[in-house]
Amino acid sequence: MIAFVSGPVAALAPDSAVVEVGGIGMSVQCAPNTLSGLRIGQQTKLATSLVVREDSLTLYGFADDDERQTFELLQTASGVGPRLAQAMLAVHSPDALRRAVATGDEKSLTAVPGIGKKGAQKLLLELKDRLGEPLGTGGPAIGAPVTQGWRDQLHAALIGLGYATREADEAVTAVAPQAEAVEGIPQVGQLLKAALQTLNRTR
Repeated sequence: MIAFVSGPVAALAPDSAVVEVGGIGMSVQCAPNTLSGLRIGQQTKLATSLVVREDSLTLYGFADDDERQTFELLQTASGVGPRLAQAMLAVHSPDALRRAVATGDEKSLTAVPGIGKKGAQKLLLELKDRLGEPLGTGGPAIGAPVTQGWRDQLHAALIGLGYATREADEAVTAVAPQAEAVEGIPQVGQLLKAALQTLNRTR
């Protein structure tokens, strides 16, 4: 198993990064929150999990070992593959998922694209004794509402994905009406996805 990759970031895409390891470019599938911390040309170290299929070998990358371990534990539940597990970690931090399962918080799980009410109930039952207890009080989940600065966070994430400052500015402006239409505080994770769709349409 490839436990981690370490080296300079050679390229970034909306759902993956290429890390140069010993002269070889390793393509790693990453969630938006992980990608937002990467910069082309800068050194990085990503914890990884290799998913083997009959027709493919896919390397998934994470900011730390806790994310990777949670990714692998989530897949022990029936019906959860690597893409759904990654989607869960794109919306919630590992500790937020542990809290949700420990407290039976069905609503938190249905916030993940692809998980309905019945699916959430099933996951709560199956994962109850697998994820463990929350490690601490923890901060907000990845993609959870933030009290301020969603524009700055979104702009930084887009720059980290390799977009030019002008493109990032335009994308932030484009999703501003969506953010302002939300009752309460907007979720940066959802805004990032909308911003990426906007940028893909204009290219």
